[in-house]
Amino acid sequence: MTDQELKDLVASLAISHQKMAEESALSRKEIDNAIKETDKAIKQTDKAIKELSKQIGGIANKFGSFTEGLALPSMTKILSKKFGMTTINPSVRVRDKQGNEQEIDVLAYANGEINTAIIVEVKSHLREEGIEQLLRQCRDFHVLFPELADKKLYGILAAVDANQQMQQKVMAHGLYFAKIHDEQFSLCVPEDFKPFCFNPR
Repeated sequence: MTDQELKDLVASLAISHQKMAEESALSRKEIDNAIKETDKAIKQTDKAIKELSKQIGGIANKFGSFTEGLALPSMTKILSKKFGMTTINPSVRVRDKQGNEQEIDVLAYANGEINTAIIVEVKSHLREEGIEQLLRQCRDFHVLFPELADKKLYGILAAVDANQQMQQKVMAHGLYFAKIHDEQFSLCVPEDFKPFCFNPR
């Protein structure tokens, strides 16, 4: 190989190396751009998901409020006429022993000879968690409401939709069960039903 051929080969290799370096740099740039675009798309998707979750949560809250609002007139009638409650408070917020805020759908009570309090939990679709929630509120009543701790306490679970098995579970825990019929809630318990008194005095 002559000197000239060697020089030409070196020059050719240098050009090839330069082209490869340029192509490699271009590929890296394209990859970087693709990564940036992907990150941007992920952030936009996260934002959209958060917004959708917020909207779904808002709809759920509105539906819950609607259900509670639907229950209040008929439950007020039941609480006053059947149980003799004189004070009926909807949407009572209170802090539990751990400092967590709880909301009680309806808290009713009466002084004097009756000396009784009733917690009402309203659900659009009744699940196990709803029963547990009401039982927990009843068990913690004397802590949540020390000023009412001397009263006998009962629980009512009112639901728009609940299958027979769930209704039986509610009553097995000694809780009254109320169900909606013709846009009115009414108690659905057998005549021999014995409610559990959570705070006997």
